[in-house]
Amino acid sequence: MRVINPEIIVLDDINGSDMLKRIEKIGRVCYKSEDKITQDSAEKFVRNILKSGHESVIEHEKISVRIICDRGVTHEIVRHRIASYSQESTRYCNYNNEKFGKELTVIKPLFWEEDSAEYKLWLETMQMIEKSYNQMIELGAEPQQARSILPNSLKTEIVVTMNLREWRHFFRLRTSKRAHPQMREVACALLEVFKQKVPVVFDDIDFD
Repeated sequence: MRVINPEIIVLDDINGSDMLKRIEKIGRVCYKSEDKITQDSAEKFVRNILKSGHESVIEHEKISVRIICDRGVTHEIVRHRIASYSQESTRYCNYNNEKFGKELTVIKPLFWEEDSAEYKLWLETMQMIEKSYNQMIELGAEPQQARSILPNSLKTEIVVTMNLREWRHFFRLRTSKRAHPQMREVACALLEVFKQKVPVVFDDIDFD
């Protein structure tokens, strides 16, 4: 069995400056103010439309991300309606195959230290589930049948595509201190990347 940390991978080659320029070009149609476009007017324009609540304009731009996390976290991610998802399927992935090393991969929970009683009990449980899963497959169960015993901690990969407005909504909810710790772990790491790659759009969302 492998125990890994969650990971995020931005799939798009993002040029934040060009993204803002496209948003400005589209957004100024609303005001018929295309004549005010200059080489450096995009950031101010986008900042002003966000301040005014005119967020529909930023729906014209999207970002796709591959998130490696546990299945419990993805249950929360897919509750966001305005998005597209492609997720690793436990119906078709046979973790008893050589392709997967004949083992389960699970996500390390961030809330327990490795020397704690809670972590040791969690690890023992994961190992027991792995053994039972492999035995079920070897007895002839199909992956879609054996998956019934797989835990929330099972590693999964999900590709998420959202427009910028929905990403803002996602981050407001999922970086909150009220969010589940493992959900927040992924969302905060992703927000940091978005802040670096896309000027202005995510500047007003904090998670400290």
